[in-house]
Amino acid sequence: MKIPKRIASAVINSLKGGVVPRIGLPYITVGRETEIDALLHDVDIIADGGASFRFIVGKYGSGKSFLLQTIRSHVMDRNFVVVDADLSPERRLQGTKGQGLATYKELIRNMSTKTCPDGGALTLILDRWISGVQSETAAETGLDAGSPEFGKAVEKKIYTVMNSLSEMVHGFDFAKLLTVYYRACIDGNDEDKAKVAKWFRGEYATKTEAKSELGVNIIITDDDWYEYIKLFAAFLKMAGYNGLLVLIDELVNIYKIPNAITRQYNYEKILMMYNDTLQGKAKHLGIIMGGTPQCIEDTRRGVYSYEALRSRLAEGRFGREGIKDMLAPVIHLVPLTYEEMLVLTEKLADIHAQLFGYEQRVTQDDLIVFIKTEFGRIGSDSHITPREVIRDFIELLDIIYQNPDLNISEFISSGGIQYSAPTVSDEADNAEFAEFEL
Repeated sequence: MKIPKRIASAVINSLKGGVVPRIGLPYITVGRETEIDALLHDVDIIADGGASFRFIVGKYGSGKSFLLQTIRSHVMDRNFVVVDADLSPERRLQGTKGQGLATYKELIRNMSTKTCPDGGALTLILDRWISGVQSETAAETGLDAGSPEFGKAVEKKIYTVMNSLSEMVHGFDFAKLLTVYYRACIDGNDEDKAKVAKWFRGEYATKTEAKSELGVNIIITDDDWYEYIKLFAAFLKMAGYNGLLVLIDELVNIYKIPNAITRQYNYEKILMMYNDTLQGKAKHLGIIMGGTPQCIEDTRRGVYSYEALRSRLAEGRFGREGIKDMLAPVIHLVPLTYEEMLVLTEKLADIHAQLFGYEQRVTQDDLIVFIKTEFGRIGSDSHITPREVIRDFIELLDIIYQNPDLNISEFISSGGIQYSAPTVSDEADNAEFAEFEL
């Protein structure tokens, strides 16, 4: 397995720091085949004009964020646009002090495509749309690109797109701004292009400012930002993409909101988004939210405290522990098996050796000793997580690299590894593994 050093460095450093790498995920993806297949089935529905909404539920460190980033990589390869954001005390789904708008801004800031995977793809998408319309017009009419007739034909085609968007909530103003962007492109007016992009990013603070600079008497707010997400989904389909996927992680930050009424408003927003997608009011749009079991299932503060959501999301009579229903709106992540952890450590050992340019000398027997040692510790059944195991293993690889004469198996067995103490975010993570036969 050959991996570029830039990607190898990002993978190792991210995992050692306890975060999910944004690149290189195919090199380290292990397990989760059923979850990925289920989510990619949703992606096919979105591409056909449908919509989907899923919750990914798992304990801290169990792989929620990893799965979200893996899906992100998959769907960009399928010509989707992806926007993602982590909720925080400053970023919520609904707020009175700009918290909802802050989430929208983060989503648009992280707008990504296959050719622009690191975010900031908004202007690239708008430019590609205009270029696509011009190419289609040239192919259909045979007119010369410099002729006045060609310009009129292009505008006519653009107005067709505008009219279809105008039927949606806030669609008229959205379409008007696309027209402003098109004319700015034709005139070479980069200042107006930047103003339109600024508006789409939700950065206008007042309607007066937007009116004076762009001629629209509306701005994106806490209350209506989701309507613009739906507009983007419809527009992106017309711009040649297969759809829009929205990834929102860290739902626990809504669970932590101390004010019960504010929490309920946020859950009400989730309900609206859920109903929109499942009832067919949204098209070419997929939404995936990630959270811990507690922030979803707690009937006092969690998502299930909002009865309308609990009745829609809770398992039915036939739900059983150990039986997966990948068609349900809530996908519960089970811990990786020992065998899957063994495969993952093998991959990481290879990547680490390539990154630092040494001959990989950790044997499979060493890996087995490592895994037995990790999961044989007192309290491992209730505290250890895949995140911790990975951090410990990369620390072990660093030590082996710097001490080439070390007897690896003896070092592991002797307790020479300084194990990671559970962090605050890990304390609720009770990774349970089936018996491992070696």
